[in-house]
Amino acid sequence: MSLSVIYACVLIYRKCTDVVCCIIFLIVILGYIALGTVAWFHGDPRKIISPTDSQGQFCGQTDTSNSNKNILFYFNMLKCASPAVLINLQCPTTQLCVSKCPDRFATLSEVSVNKSWEYYRQFCKPGFVLGSKVGNILQRCFPEFKSKEGLLTVANQTTFRDPRNNTWTVNDLRDAAMGIASLLNAKEIGVKILEDYANSWVWILIGLGMTMVFSLSFILLMRYIACVILWLMICGIIIAAGYGGWRCYKEYVLLLEKPDTNVAISDIGFQTDLSIYLEMSQTWLVLMILLILIVVVIVLMLIFLRKNLSIAFALMKEGSRAIFYIICTLFYPIVTFFLLAICIAYSAVTAVFLASSGNAIYKVTSPDDKCIHRNLTCSPKTFSQTNIAKECPGAQCMFAFYGGETVYHNYIILLHVCNLFVFLWLVNFVLALGKCTLAGAFASYYWAKRKPKDIPTCPVYASFSRAMRYHTGSLAFGSLLLAMVQMIRIVLENLHLKLKRSQSCMSRFLLHCLKCCFWCLERFIKFLNTNAYIMIAIYGHSFCKSSRDAFDLLMRNILRVVVLDNLITFLLFIGKLVISGGIGVLAFLFFSKRIPIVQDMVPQLNFNWVPLLTLIIGSFMISSGFFNVYAMCVDTLFLCFCEDLERNDGSSSRPYYVSPGLHKILRKGEERAKSSASS
Repeated sequence: MSLSVIYACVLIYRKCTDVVCCIIFLIVILGYIALGTVAWFHGDPRKIISPTDSQGQFCGQTDTSNSNKNILFYFNMLKCASPAVLINLQCPTTQLCVSKCPDRFATLSEVSVNKSWEYYRQFCKPGFVLGSKVGNILQRCFPEFKSKEGLLTVANQTTFRDPRNNTWTVNDLRDAAMGIASLLNAKEIGVKILEDYANSWVWILIGLGMTMVFSLSFILLMRYIACVILWLMICGIIIAAGYGGWRCYKEYVLLLEKPDTNVAISDIGFQTDLSIYLEMSQTWLVLMILLILIVVVIVLMLIFLRKNLSIAFALMKEGSRAIFYIICTLFYPIVTFFLLAICIAYSAVTAVFLASSGNAIYKVTSPDDKCIHRNLTCSPKTFSQTNIAKECPGAQCMFAFYGGETVYHNYIILLHVCNLFVFLWLVNFVLALGKCTLAGAFASYYWAKRKPKDIPTCPVYASFSRAMRYHTGSLAFGSLLLAMVQMIRIVLENLHLKLKRSQSCMSRFLLHCLKCCFWCLERFIKFLNTNAYIMIAIYGHSFCKSSRDAFDLLMRNILRVVVLDNLITFLLFIGKLVISGGIGVLAFLFFSKRIPIVQDMVPQLNFNWVPLLTLIIGSFMISSGFFNVYAMCVDTLFLCFCEDLERNDGSSSRPYYVSPGLHKILRKGEERAKSSASS
């Protein structure tokens, strides 16, 4: 019986696979929906976005006394020197909602001397006085630091005295405010970036549209002139990278003679004006090294794999022919993108509502570190009736965070972990569904005796329906294995951050070894899963059997696999670089007004790099979407070819289904590889 008949029978007599895993997957999805619903009932995103005073009330809330006070004011900024400030923007000091930040500076002692109490009363809780010239950052008041004759000052002062006659320097105040004050640039930059997007979104869409046209043209033209396109692409990127490296060297030598440009990039940090980096010699040195490495890697790849380029070209040409006959496969990534967007949005919203779940929790704060009641839970309504204030002078009952004592609140961290794990599982399932769908469509092309006449109608829809109806459990099984490994890697990354400053060399060494091992394991599982999904799409077996069959088949053709898989991945990556790089160059010339014809059409921007980076990253993602379909097509055809050679002998009763030209080239490549291995 010919393989096409076997394939047709498999399509007709399929049955559900990995039913148990399918049931578990559906139960997990229902539980995930329940988790999101519970989080929605308990959470309130305002608790994360809006400032909260010491009484647990939102600043600017319409139904409270803070309706016209939308800015948060800190009583003692010096107590904010804690890493936790960056997480929840809460300090162990009195926090008040005010309508505006004060524009004068004074300490408690100075207020009593200069009799300016009436002005500061509007910013103070009864019994407390706080003064500092401040600015409004993210709806919070912060000191306004200025540099005068090389010295950092606040209100022209460098030292301050508190009511206890302790002396504080402006550096103490800066260190306390630095954690939150660093968010000032983030807000300003964010607003300017949104303005740039509003002014340039039309040109960004035009650039992304050009990327789609270039990617589609590249894949379709590969059917006719694959060899010409690939060689032009390889030579073009070598010449461009070589010329770019030479230009970077010239700029580096030129700037090296200027003493003001010999500044390390790490010394200036992130700058919104990218032209600053272009005036530094180190920038051009880094770019030169990067471009030289690209040229060296490409040349070495061509030298060592030159004998197999013809095989890769032929296989990619056959893949282009398959996509030409099943053109709708190029638009399936839109379905994947839509499903991924749903998963990401639902997971993000659930995480926000989980993080904002709970009621206001109040803790006892005291200036005395020896206070036994410090950090205990309290109630502001009954605090004045307790003996805490007597036992700990200066103690207050202040808002600390949002939480609760119920079972739900006690397991918030666990629910966050569940949210992350299910998110990884769903994302991997969506990607697995896309691979299985495309593999089924391209397999129908390969096993068609008369192409394209025998290709089934609507192969993509038919393959998608089969995958969802019969193989949801198998796809869920494979994506579950991958999600578990990814979850372990996330845990290891978290441990790495915590042990980064550890003095134990052995612990850091073991952690790096574990990270490396699980990275390799993830790569292997991804490779095995991809081929297992192809076998599932062809034969309809369970995940374990398909994985075993795919692994055995690949091991029996290991010479072809090692060479072709890496070479084709390399060629497709060069294609992505050429398209995204070309769009990036055009965008740079356009937004820098270096194209005379369209100079008057360039919009006014705060940062030229906003649309430029958006177009480069967006074009790379779009081209990756098209080329991933191409890669899946080539992988499917290659696996079908290996299966074809083992089941058929080329006779009239069992003919090969591969095209004669591709079969001849692949046979020559195999014989060449065997002769090289034997010698």
